[in-house]
Amino acid sequence: MEPLAEKVELAIGGRLHDLPPAVWLVIGTSLIYILAKAVQAAVQRPPLPEGTPKLLTAGPWDWPVLGALRFFSDRSNFIMDGVHSSSTGSFSFYFGQHHIVAVSGVEGRKSFFESKQLSMSEGYAVLFTGAPQPVTSGKGESAATESGKSFIRTIVALMKADPLAKNLAPMVSDAWDSLQAKAPPKGEWAIMDPFDNIYRVVYRLTMRTVGTAEIYRDPKLLEKTLRMFENIADGCSPARIIFPWLPTWVHMRKMVAAGRLYTLLRRFLNDRKKTGRREDDALQFMMDNGDDDMIQIISFILGALFAGQINSGVNAAWILVFLSTTPEWHKKLRHEVDSVVARHRRSPDQTATDILATLTLEEWESEFPLIELCQRETIRMQLVGAAIRRNNSGTDVPIGKTGEVIPKDAFAVYQIDDTHFNPEFYPEPGKWDPSRYLPSDGKSPPPYLGWGIARHPCLGMKFAKLEMNIIAALFVGMFDFSLQDINGNPMETVPPVDRSRHGSHKPDTPMRLRFKLRED
Repeated sequence: MEPLAEKVELAIGGRLHDLPPAVWLVIGTSLIYILAKAVQAAVQRPPLPEGTPKLLTAGPWDWPVLGALRFFSDRSNFIMDGVHSSSTGSFSFYFGQHHIVAVSGVEGRKSFFESKQLSMSEGYAVLFTGAPQPVTSGKGESAATESGKSFIRTIVALMKADPLAKNLAPMVSDAWDSLQAKAPPKGEWAIMDPFDNIYRVVYRLTMRTVGTAEIYRDPKLLEKTLRMFENIADGCSPARIIFPWLPTWVHMRKMVAAGRLYTLLRRFLNDRKKTGRREDDALQFMMDNGDDDMIQIISFILGALFAGQINSGVNAAWILVFLSTTPEWHKKLRHEVDSVVARHRRSPDQTATDILATLTLEEWESEFPLIELCQRETIRMQLVGAAIRRNNSGTDVPIGKTGEVIPKDAFAVYQIDDTHFNPEFYPEPGKWDPSRYLPSDGKSPPPYLGWGIARHPCLGMKFAKLEMNIIAALFVGMFDFSLQDINGNPMETVPPVDRSRHGSHKPDTPMRLRFKLRED
């Protein structure tokens, strides 16, 4: 029997060949009916309103039923080709039965990010199946909109200065404990995969801030839940976008992982209710605010982990990788960290890590400007793919003053590289150069999308910057390090990123950091 069939049998708890013929008949008929309805919906596309950007339908742009598959497999080049084929810079296409408008340029960017009629949550809920999907409570609003409002309320409360300040010293301690556990004896060198080790440090800090104490205090639970989270977040499936009813193996694996995490969190919640035990964490915050609906709690924790863990975990590692191949910036950051340590030293017996653990939130935010420049440039380089919205306003949305519109119920996408890799804004866009953000002759800074803009700024920006500051300051201040390939050969340049990916990813080319404790 094929491996997939074996997996299905395990999932349903029986043997497929034991099913009676009548059951097979019902299953087969149902699948044929569903497929026929899906094909009918995809083939019978409604007429588009006047002003809709040019619809790409010829040749490889548009496959029957499936639509423009390049939007999934080769997104960056697909959108660039479409923009160049259009006299206005905007065009439209189908992906399955979903009508999508790609916008570009100043007018397109402004409309995309500033229009109140375009919904971010509903756009990602449909076109980005790698993200944890929202659930509904039956109150009449769409699942994405309702879950999005609940998420915003909770994350805004947790990202305020007081909660972050309270967690600050433990975060520094957590980060240093994790880094020190991988460090060799003084004078010796060790090798680490930053996209594994640094990623795990970020997970620990993120779980402390938006998760549960039971998990962040237990190394085994941290590892176990990280695997669950990666199974949930892994794999944006084109099949699930085109045929949302299709029970793919990736989707089934996500559901199993989500169910296991749900069971674990429910156990913690019920134990606290039963025993009266309290913890200082996000789960307790939601319980104290009357939100003990497990569906909403797990939606929040998964959403917060997805929003923070993948981007921050990958970018925190990339900062160290870029520094290891850019000696002048490595030297500048080390001087910055050493200066902060010297400025705040109160006694000669204090270690550098002791001093960093005493810094206030305001000091972490103001005294590491060069680290923040490195963050900014790293995010620009690594933020790939396209932002997504959906027009759920019931009316067509104008694309600036172009005379074109995003039709009602259509999706809109904006390629991030239209700004971040535009030579007009960023000369030599493929070069990592934090100095491009330094003040220069009164010129306005280039447009930047890394922390969100207009109606959708990153709600977790303060925390994300903080945890990346902590990791960079500790690693640069405490270790000597260099970059090498998986075979131990020194690397002087960083391999380019696949810009057709759909979001932040660990690199395809394995890289390692060779590091040791500083001796000076």
